[in-house]
Amino acid sequence: MTAVKILIVDDHAVVRDGLRVMLDRREEFVVVGEAENGLEAVAKVRELEPDVILMDLRMPELNGVEAMRQIRAENSEAKFLVLTTYDTDEYIFDAIEAGAKGYLLKDASREDLFQAISAVHRGESLVQPRVASRVLDRLAQLTRQAGQAAEPQLLSDRELEVLQLMASGAANKQIASDLTISESTVKTHVTNIFQKLDVNHRTEAVTKAMSKGIIKL
Repeated sequence: MTAVKILIVDDHAVVRDGLRVMLDRREEFVVVGEAENGLEAVAKVRELEPDVILMDLRMPELNGVEAMRQIRAENSEAKFLVLTTYDTDEYIFDAIEAGAKGYLLKDASREDLFQAISAVHRGESLVQPRVASRVLDRLAQLTRQAGQAAEPQLLSDRELEVLQLMASGAANKQIASDLTISESTVKTHVTNIFQKLDVNHRTEAVTKAMSKGIIKL
């Protein structure tokens, strides 16, 4: 079995020493080098061609996210496992955007670390459960925001005006008068509204539009 070559990137010597001792005890891993900042990491990756880069995020000279971006610009196959103390959305999503396939906090167990390194080396992703929960929450939030942004565009501005008047109880003749358009044009707008909302009558159209936040009373 060929050992996974690992580059440790962390600005604290005691952390690098501890990780080296821990990993070198495992026959499936070999630490091929260390770097104490992002700039040194970029150079070490060129020199050593590690299989997995164990990357801290907050470091002098060049932080972990920028280092990953520079490394990926030169080597799109580079594999990163973030090991950090920071679990805020900003750090997590910046790291993932920069190419991290794994994200662990420094309070992770040894076994979690070993499994994460092996998973990233295989091309898989592994995120610590506490971090994964934040990722899922953020994705759910973005999905809701995207849905809310898209729904009002379902109807044209004029159709929204017609629908809003329908919701107030106005008949087609009154809508035509209020909007200074013909009654036949109002009927066309109503037909289009029904089709776009997939409904069959005015009450259903108003109820569905209100439930989706398209209109308000």
